[in-house]
This record gives sequence, structure tokens and C-alpha cells, in this order.
Amino acid sequence: MNQEQDVSTRKVILNMLKTRGALSVNDMSKQLGITEMAVRRHLNTLERDSLIDSKLVRQAMGRPTHMYFLTVAADELFPKKYHHLTLDLLEELQAVAGDDKVELLFERRKDKLISRYEERMAGKSLDERVQALADIQNANGYMVELEKTDAGNYVLNEYNCPIAQVANQYNHACNCELSMFQSLLGTEVERTECLAKGDSKCTYRIQKQ
Repeated sequence: MNQEQDVSTRKVILNMLKTRGALSVNDMSKQLGITEMAVRRHLNTLERDSLIDSKLVRQAMGRPTHMYFLTVAADELFPKKYHHLTLDLLEELQAVAGDDKVELLFERRKDKLISRYEERMAGKSLDERVQALADIQNANGYMVELEKTDAGNYVLNEYNCPIAQVANQYNHACNCELSMFQSLLGTEVERTECLAKGDSKCTYRIQKQ
């Protein structure tokens, strides 16, 4: 079996576990029409990649059986349309309470993020705070690239925006991100490019103190 077939079979296993819930090796073997040994080989790869886990389940007759199920990491592989719900709720809030309430919502989110991350900035130099901010944004899916200029300033590029659909419609989300950066870093930050405005990335220029 070649590599493409292996990948395809593992995708089928993930889909089976998503639609049918926890399954045993025997269940999967019958469904796929391949040997239990072949199924176990695929399961080993999926376990290594932290996409599945197993639990020992007692049977009415016979020995306990390992049942395999998807992890939270695997669930993220399946399509999500959260931004549609978010946009619908923001539009309803805007219609009922006006633009000010929508902006207040973004401001409260910004304040919550600052409270969450400011401890990681405490007592650190600007260089360390900038690196910590890059790590935070990377962990949140922003695909950050950090550069230091000859003058000692920084350029922080974000090549992905996890809230792009929201930011495209509500620019206050971008304003709050800029404000959050300035608050966490304690220095002047300027945004020169923005994904929500059609640029290829979000670029922030961070001034040394």
C-alpha cells in the first residue's frame, strides 16, 4: 500500500470515528475490509499524531476491548463555521443596541486579553516582551514572523488572521489588537499593513523605547 493510500485510509478512519463514535479494531477492520493488523498500523500513526485515544471497555462476554475515539485535536480537522454565528450575533447586537455596544464588546475582549497576558510581560525587557507577544500570537494561529531592524526596532508580521471574517466587517477588532499590542509592550506600535484591508499580511512596526 502506497503513502497516498495510507493517508486516505487514515482519513476514512477519522471520518468513521467522527460519525459513529468509539470503535474497536474489529469494528474498523470489518468496515474497511482490511486486516486487524493493517488497522492497528494506521491507529499507531494516528495515536502518535495525537488524533485518537483509546479506553478499555468491559464486554458482556470475553475480554475487555480497546475502543478508539477522536481527541480534541482531531475534532479541529473537521469544518467549523463559528464565524457565521459570530457575525450573526454581532449584527443582531448592532441592530438592537447600536454600533457603540458592538465596539464595547470588542473593548471588553481586548481588556480580557490584556489581563490574561500582562503577567507574562511583567519585569521583562522590550526584547523579551516582543518575543513573548510573538509566541502568544503564534499560539493563537496568527502565523507570526518577527524581524529586528538595524535601528533596533521590530517588525511583526502576521500572515494569518483567525478572526478574519469578523475583522473584515468590524474594523474595531483590528483597532483593539493594535491597542492591546501597545498596552502589553509599553511602547509605540504602528500598523502599516492589514489583512482586513486587502493586504497580504498584518504588519506592525514596534519602536524601541
